[in-house]
Amino acid sequence: MKLPSVQRRSLMLLAVAFPIVALFGYVVLRSGPLAPVSVRTAVVENRSISPALFGIGTVEARFSYKIGPTIAARVGSVHVDVGDTVSAGQPLAEMDPVDINDRIASLDAAISRAEASIKAAEAQVEDALARKEYADLQAARYDTLWKSQTVSKAAVETRKQDSQVALAALSAAQSNLAVAEQDLRRNRADRDGLVKQRDTLILLAPVDGVVVARNAESGTTVVAGQAVIEMIDPKNLWINARFDQIAAKGLRKALPAQIALRSHGGTAIVGQVSRVEVLADPVTEENLAKVEFGTLPDPLPPIGELAEVTIALPALPSSPAIPNAALQNVDGRTGVWRIDDGDIQFAPVQVGVADLDGTVQITGGLQAGDVIVVHSASRLTGTSRIRIVDKPAELLK
Repeated sequence: MKLPSVQRRSLMLLAVAFPIVALFGYVVLRSGPLAPVSVRTAVVENRSISPALFGIGTVEARFSYKIGPTIAARVGSVHVDVGDTVSAGQPLAEMDPVDINDRIASLDAAISRAEASIKAAEAQVEDALARKEYADLQAARYDTLWKSQTVSKAAVETRKQDSQVALAALSAAQSNLAVAEQDLRRNRADRDGLVKQRDTLILLAPVDGVVVARNAESGTTVVAGQAVIEMIDPKNLWINARFDQIAAKGLRKALPAQIALRSHGGTAIVGQVSRVEVLADPVTEENLAKVEFGTLPDPLPPIGELAEVTIALPALPSSPAIPNAALQNVDGRTGVWRIDDGDIQFAPVQVGVADLDGTVQITGGLQAGDVIVVHSASRLTGTSRIRIVDKPAELLK
């Protein structure tokens, strides 16, 4: 029995449409919006975390020296230039002494005059002393003669008065000598002060080092304390490093460090934390620390060069740890997607410290042996179907 042509046509359309619909449904369920999300998983393990801090810093001189006059003066000459290596005690610059040398010469003359005055005063003292001794002898002799009624009472009184006049003259001569000696001491002290002041006009290098700045030229007038020459000790360099305050817990003195200088191709140089600064930077929210080199690099890096610093912190006790890529933020909560019997659910967690390898310590919310999602091909929800893959490249399919 033959089917009508209409029925035959309908059956042929169904035969063609059914595979197409089935193929479309398969594509929708396997590759479309309803397809399971490809994920890569990891198992929570108990392991010890060795946290580390990463910071950026600049090379600085541990000791720097700003050398200038102690009084306002005019620069006479500068003997060194930037980059010169100098030795301790080497003259760096000289200030114009103006009238200091003339004042010293004037005081030299005053000292000579005071010395001559002392000699004259000493002679006056000797003369007055001799006159006093002679007057005393005469007074004593006349007193003896008066007792024998040889001279009058008036003559005796006259000799006693002469003795008193001689005593007064001696006292005046001794006072003049003391004044002359004081003038000599004052003039010598003034001269010594001027000589020391003149000596400070010669700016000397306090230590062996390198000149890094020349702030004034000949003829420039500078005030007291203003630096004419700046120098550093290149044998004492360190890194002024900055660390994010959020991750800076545990930063302390003597921790080992790895220093990578840009001029040395990133080669790690061993160092350690010299000190942690008491004052932090409130603007950048960073803690500051000084990191010193274990061995100075050769050649020495320029001052101000950027450096990367990695500080190794003490290892922590074993605890659940996961890759930090597994952490997600859902509705303002930090957690991971945990797989249980093929289904996923969001598990909030408490996060501890992390190391530089990308491993995060979990202080609550997970246990060792839990299976979690590390990567997913698209955003997950509580109703998402998943398909576990082995290779990360499959997540992009």
